[in-house]
Amino acid sequence: MWQRAFDLMLRRLLQNGSLQVTLPDGQHFRYGDGTGTPVHVHLHDTATVRHLVLNPELALGEAYMNGTLTIEEDDLQGFLGLIVANRDDTAHVWWQRLLPGLRIALRRFSQNNVTLRARRNVAHHYDLSDALYDLFLDSDRQYSCAYFRDPGDSLEQAQANKKHYIARKLMIEPGMRVLDIGCGWGGMARTLARDYGAQVLGITLSEQQHAYAKTTARREGLADRVDYRLCDYRDVTGTFDRIVSIGMFEHVGLPYYETYFKTIHDRLSPDGIALIHTIGWTAAPDATNPWIAKYIFPGGYIPTLSEVMRTVETSRLWAADVETWRLHYAYTLRHWFDRFKANEDKVRALYDDRFVRMWRFYLAACEQTFRHSRQAVFQVQLSRRIDAVPLTRDYLYPQQEKAVAEPPTPQLSHV
Repeated sequence: MWQRAFDLMLRRLLQNGSLQVTLPDGQHFRYGDGTGTPVHVHLHDTATVRHLVLNPELALGEAYMNGTLTIEEDDLQGFLGLIVANRDDTAHVWWQRLLPGLRIALRRFSQNNVTLRARRNVAHHYDLSDALYDLFLDSDRQYSCAYFRDPGDSLEQAQANKKHYIARKLMIEPGMRVLDIGCGWGGMARTLARDYGAQVLGITLSEQQHAYAKTTARREGLADRVDYRLCDYRDVTGTFDRIVSIGMFEHVGLPYYETYFKTIHDRLSPDGIALIHTIGWTAAPDATNPWIAKYIFPGGYIPTLSEVMRTVETSRLWAADVETWRLHYAYTLRHWFDRFKANEDKVRALYDDRFVRMWRFYLAACEQTFRHSRQAVFQVQLSRRIDAVPLTRDYLYPQQEKAVAEPPTPQLSHV
């Protein structure tokens, strides 16, 4: 029964590409239209077949982690690219159609990120070994989408591009007080202090990130300009000229969007500017992938722009600029994946093979979602005053502005 249901599920899903599956009893099945590079998957027990039939979004990652699903030549990127490129809302067989609706109905419960729960969620992912993140991130530990002016940019260059682009959107001037909500390992805060002369308060709920950020600021001679605190955004007091939040909004949780943007409004000076950088979903609101929620980012959620803006509109803030980054995170994740793969023996020494397979799946699945599905990055620039930000985007592109200001000298003709 389970094999028949599995066969029906894949025939419904795989319309393009070429997938061969070998079942536990040795039977071979082919799916897709035969185009592209073929991918060959082996399933090693009947329990995996059953779990994939009943709850594929959760079971697929678990099967790969546990080694009960293997891919020839371990072509994980090719396999996940094939699955994600074929997936759409009509691909579910009838017995799976209740799952998405149930997950959406339970979103507010699963994302009820009160302070204690928010700390626990952060610790699950960000308080892993410091050595792990050094193995695949850039030297400044930027764990968010980089900005590729060219797809061939190095990871270090693209992450530097991101930080300076955000600084221009914030219009930082020396002496400004800046709040960095969800500061991570502190790289953005140090850039704003060192290169732009700002006084920065960076807050995080991760003890590991907090310790690293403070140590690094002291080592770089920035301790008098950057202050890092273990603090929830809801507990911050005072006002700031600028607020930046990179890759943190995904952890806020739907029930707290109003609280989050009210905090932005109340902590921002009347002529201040804020910049929110978040992963976003460009289709109808959905639920968090259950495998990601269980193993990688508990309490996390990828918002749609409509969900973000609905709360911005009630917070008395201007959406001064909204920008969507496409494919930048796919490029970023490929750099991370390649670096992680190159250092898997070191990761295995820190944890075990199951952890290695879990993180390999996480990085590859996220990349393919940014390449083939409806995931992107939103940057929302906010202000309290209508005129806090220039009327045009020229200030973001100084080279373009110079070219406009200095048109080429016309050639004079001789009669």
